Amino acid sequence: MTVTAQQVREVALSLPRTTEHLVRERVKFRVGSLVYVALSQDETVMGFAYPKEERLALIASEPEKFHLPVKSDERYNWIRAWLAALDRAEMTELVIDAWCMVVPKRVATAHLHG
Repeated sequence: MTVTAQQVREVALSLPRTTEHLVRERVKFRVGSLVYVALSQDETVMGFAYPKEERLALIASEPEKFHLPVKSDERYNWIRAWLAALDRAEMTELVIDAWCMVVPKRVATAHLHG
């Protein structure tokens, strides 16, 4: 079943310190000033924080699902996925992992194991 932007929103907004913003008609979820998930304008693509050094391996493993960010975002820890290719459990894991990259470790630990 295709993941929707609303499902991404539900997961992201359930995470502590997350705020939702509309920037250039794109929905972005962030902690403070750090964006960890963003949706494309047409809500078919989810960009998310991901270790730069691991993204080529992820893309190579599932090229029908994952792809590089736009050129200007390649310098960041960022990758993109087609929402239609993700299931809910995988999307949830990707969003939570991205969130863990931008919150203090103690906040992540308290939320995930508290």
